[in-house]
Amino acid sequence: MSLALFDLTGRTALVTGSSRGLGRAIAEGLAGAGARVVLNGVNPARLEAAAQEMRAAGHEVLTAAFDVTDEAAIKAAFARLDADRIAIDILVNNAGIQFRKPMLELDTADWQRVIDANLTSAFVVGREAARRMAERGHGKIINIGSLMSGLARATVAPYTVAKGGLKMLTKAMAAEWGEKGIQANAIGPGYMLTDMNAALVADPDFDAWVKGRTPMRRWGRPEELAGTAIYLASDASSYIAGQIIYADGGMSSVL
Repeated sequence: MSLALFDLTGRTALVTGSSRGLGRAIAEGLAGAGARVVLNGVNPARLEAAAQEMRAAGHEVLTAAFDVTDEAAIKAAFARLDADRIAIDILVNNAGIQFRKPMLELDTADWQRVIDANLTSAFVVGREAARRMAERGHGKIINIGSLMSGLARATVAPYTVAKGGLKMLTKAMAAEWGEKGIQANAIGPGYMLTDMNAALVADPDFDAWVKGRTPMRRWGRPEELAGTAIYLASDASSYIAGQIIYADGGMSSVL
């Protein structure tokens, strides 16, 4: 097999929530494979700082600051990309939030906030990208799910439901858009060393639980998602659609 199958030169990738964390690592991976990358976030200063760092490493990087929970802002962002003749070939729906509280104490507003940020955003951004991909007859959508796309844990119900829904949204996208040349797949990270999980990493009991429960006996590193993202974004996965690949150190495979 030629490594040219993994080459993303000439393609443009939009990665939501990519100024730091998993999104930043995925964006760097795609850029390293040759893609021009559009970083997204809600903090323009942090976004531009990330872009400058990636440009200094030799990558072609643009920015698009918008809130993925604001439909009007999403449509406006794609309109600006259209005006600048920037066609998105690869979309990575990565943006999301976490909120921990027992369900009996959970307010509906907090439930909805997590669902909107993790699930509805992927539908709206995905729909806007797919409308344009369909016109061109090709495109790749990668939704960032979670270990929680298939398993549950107490106190994170809205996140679990959103990530489970994202798994099925991926299948729905594949079912409806496959004939238009659009491939939709997902990645399900396990417990990763990110800012979102900083408090858990610092908790000795939780840290021990993660390491004891994971066959690889460690947390995942954000950059360990890059290879899977490159694969799903490239021609190497040309007949893969509607699937979720778990990058979880084996946690979902054991009791």
